[in-house]
Order: sequence, then structure tokens, then C-alpha cells
Amino acid sequence: MSEYVLKTSNLTKKFKYQVALNNVNLSIKKGSIYGFIGQNGAGKSTLIRIISGLALPTSGSIELFGNSDGQKLNETRKRIGTMIEGPALYSHMTATENLEAHRLLKGIPGKECVERTLKIVGLQDTGKKRARNFSLGMKQRLGIAIALLGEPEFLILDEPINGLDPMGVVEIRELLRKLNQEYGMTILISSHILSELHLLATHYGIIDKGNVLEQLTIAELNAKCQQFLHIKVNNPQKAATVIETSLLTKDFEVMPDGVIKLFSYYKTPGEISSILVKHGLIIEQFMPMGQDLEAYFMNRIGGIRHG
Repeated sequence: MSEYVLKTSNLTKKFKYQVALNNVNLSIKKGSIYGFIGQNGAGKSTLIRIISGLALPTSGSIELFGNSDGQKLNETRKRIGTMIEGPALYSHMTATENLEAHRLLKGIPGKECVERTLKIVGLQDTGKKRARNFSLGMKQRLGIAIALLGEPEFLILDEPINGLDPMGVVEIRELLRKLNQEYGMTILISSHILSELHLLATHYGIIDKGNVLEQLTIAELNAKCQQFLHIKVNNPQKAATVIETSLLTKDFEVMPDGVIKLFSYYKTPGEISSILVKHGLIIEQFMPMGQDLEAYFMNRIGGIRHG
């Protein structure tokens, strides 16, 4: 059994005047929450539509749960649940009626899955309230409930938190965390909101202009974005000893050029500089460095662009 639920190989999608995806190589491990990050128009939705079977690639291949052969691939897609470009709701129907309608469309036997799914997303008590009167967060949860019909192993969500108020964002985040941790579901979330994905995702892919620029784990992303004090003194070995003995920390690195990266205490630079000077060290460079997640993303795609 493959450890990956999804792998793409040189996946390319061309329209008449545009290359939407350019030789995309992506891999998503089973059990992960994969944050797929990119600006609007970067190619996120196009890739999701190809994965879901709603569009065909121009070239390249896709593998789901270890299957890449045509008929087997289509059969394997039954193990996927999707919400693409907003939830497909019948506004005049209740939550139960919406799920029942989609259950019949999908050919899922037995009505018991409807109530069970509503309970998972926290909409079991909405009664006769029609979807048109739901809050945006409730509509998103109902859309996710529709995607969960049939108990998929792989859930794909396109911009599920876009436009939500802070409470709605928290509700969706906690729901997705529950689906991953309690139900073992692998989740792909497409979004341009990196700061929110950072609270949830375990793996990331960054796409820009149809090109996947980078794939990395949460640990690798945090390491790249970690903030620290950049310290250069006349005697780095002595400075390292002073930091370790006076501050009781080993959370620093001495680089080959003698620069010290101090990861703890970066919020109290005055205290650090005073201690170094007190021990007779001459400070040549001393500055906070690092970047937040949004800044890292913007740097990766080449800065802010206005469409």
C-alpha cells in the first residue's frame, strides 16, 4: 500500500493563451493536512479539478492511492470528497434535505449516513432552517458535510475559509483538525491565507503562476521563518561560552563565518548586548533577523504583485 494518497508527475494544463500548470510534481502523504498555498490564479483550483476528475491534464500523470491507470483511477476517485469553488447547496432546503439530495445523486445506500455526517460537522440541530438562512460558516460546514458523504479517505477543500469571520474560521479549523486526528482523514486545503494554514497544516506546497516552487513540512517551514538575533563579535568562541553560561541556553548556532544566531532571547536584545559587553566582547554586528510566514511566502513568489 502506497504511503502517498496523491502523486503527480510533470502534470501540465494548457489553455489557449495560458499555461495553468507547468510540470507540477506534487506528493501528499497519507494522514497529512496539506496546505496548498498560492495567490488567486496561481493554479490551485485547476490542479484540484484535475485531481477530482473534473478536468483533464494536457500532459503528465496523476496517481491516487497508488493507482494511475485510467479505469482504476476513476474508481479510486470514489475515495475522495471535494468542495470546489464554494459549497453546492440547495438554498431552499434544510441541511438534512441537502445531504439527502446529494446522497441520492452519489448513489450512497442507506439514510443513516446523513444524520451521522451532520453530527460530525455540528449541524445536527438546525431543524427546519433553510440553507439560505445559514451563516457563511454554517454554509461552509454544510458544504464539507456534502463532501464527507460516502466517508472519503481524502478530503479536498478549495478556499474553505475565504470570507469567513474569525469565529467561522475557528469552527472550520477545529472541524478539519477533528477529521484528521479522529477519523484519520488526509486533507488537502487550497488557500492564499498562509497565517491560518500555519495553525493547521502539517505539510505545505507553494504554487505560483502554475509552478510548484517548494514543498516542505511544518518543521522545515518554521525553521525557515524562525526569528533570531544575528550577533557578530570579535571573539565568537568566547561569546558562545558567555551565552551558554550566563543565559543558560544552548538555543544558538555559531556559523562558519563566526556569526552567532541566537534563537531564544531575541525579544530582549538589550539584555544580550549588555551581557556581551560586560564580558569584554566588542560587538561588530547585532540585529534581529528572520521573517514571519506571510513575509516568507511573499519573498518566495517574488514580492507583492497587483493583478
